[in-house]
Amino acid sequence: MTASAARRCLTIVLAAGEGTRMRSDLPKVLHRAAGRSLLGHVLAAARDAGSEALAVVVGPGREDVAAETKRLAPEARVYVQEERRGTAHAVLAAREALAEGYDDVLIVYGDTPLVRAETLRRLRAPLARGAGVTVLGFEAQDPTGYGRLISEGANLVAIREEKDATDAERAIRLSNGGLMSLSGAHALDLLDRIGDQNAKREFYLTDVVEVAVRSGLVVAVEAAPEAEVQGVNTRAQLAAVEAAFQNRLRAAALEGGATLIAPETVFFSHDTALGRDVMVEPNVVFAPGVSVADGAVIHAFSHLEGAEVGPGVSVGPFARLRPGTRLGAGAKVGNFVEVKNAQVEEGAKLNHLTYVGDARVGARANLGAGTITCNYDGVSKFRTDIGADAFIGSNTALIAPVTVGDGAYVGTGSVVTEDVPADALAIARSRQVTKPGRAASLRAAQKAKKAAKTKD
Repeated sequence: MTASAARRCLTIVLAAGEGTRMRSDLPKVLHRAAGRSLLGHVLAAARDAGSEALAVVVGPGREDVAAETKRLAPEARVYVQEERRGTAHAVLAAREALAEGYDDVLIVYGDTPLVRAETLRRLRAPLARGAGVTVLGFEAQDPTGYGRLISEGANLVAIREEKDATDAERAIRLSNGGLMSLSGAHALDLLDRIGDQNAKREFYLTDVVEVAVRSGLVVAVEAAPEAEVQGVNTRAQLAAVEAAFQNRLRAAALEGGATLIAPETVFFSHDTALGRDVMVEPNVVFAPGVSVADGAVIHAFSHLEGAEVGPGVSVGPFARLRPGTRLGAGAKVGNFVEVKNAQVEEGAKLNHLTYVGDARVGARANLGAGTITCNYDGVSKFRTDIGADAFIGSNTALIAPVTVGDGAYVGTGSVVTEDVPADALAIARSRQVTKPGRAASLRAAQKAKKAAKTKD
């Protein structure tokens, strides 16, 4: 166990920003990337970094952000920054949590979803070695507009905003990433000593560096890649964050032993799990909650969400798996097939043009093209149970609730409203009637009728 891992840590997530530049009624921290809210990514990183406690600071009237916090982290405490008076003021909204005596205090932002847990662990590490404050910096490709990190020897002495910087300071590329950690023993004292002597009369968290230096505390710097501290204030930045997540997830899938024929066309969620020797063809989308076992093939243009795909399964092309789908080993879900809340057992085949919802399809059963489980009557959902080795002919409607027994055979074009026993043959369609010669007289009558209308 590392020194920092043995220390009790509080993470404060600042999530009060509205994100007006996003032109959205949704708070920016609730926008999603890789299938999870920006806030969700930050909370997950904080947990993985060893945070024992979580506090989220929201703006007034932001019950939606508070609800998302509680959904993702029920143990987290939510505090409201009633007045917008700067970042240090926002941190002090969580004064109650700060006063509880944690060893480390991490301060992060709800709109920086790319930060990694390992980076947050590194941000904590200097505190265990006696630092009072650690600031996360990055080497900016173009530092214009960023605060510069001003050091004397090994210690940080100030964060200088560009408008206040000298020419020499503007030449510094090491820039402020916004995230920092504070020694819990000093955090409240340092924050309370930050003044509002600035044009906006606000309390800036960046001023904690100079307060700490005046107190004789060591202020350390940890560096991260520029992309990792990227914030989201616009739709373009949200798209850039999505792209960054996708690149991470594609690389992880390939490293884990999956084959992506055209990686740039496959889109993952943060929790997508692929086994070894999985083959993913182009233009596949994995929404949240999908696991794919070893040796499965996901063919092109398929969409999967909330589904468990067993070993050796074939899905698609143009298939849709909705939440609650479980596909047993060697099952086949073919082109233009939709499955929802259904268990498809080992070796069963749903080859094409089929909808299976709220159902069980037994092992080795075969559903012909156009088979539909009619599971909804406009008010309630009902289940269909299809036994092992059953054969359902093409263009069959199974009106739930209904059971088709093991080894049963349902004739093509049937509308099944009653249970079919095991090994029975069910034919539920009208008997064909053929009238010899009737087609010619019918055509003649139709032509005569059309000619009469034309004459009129």
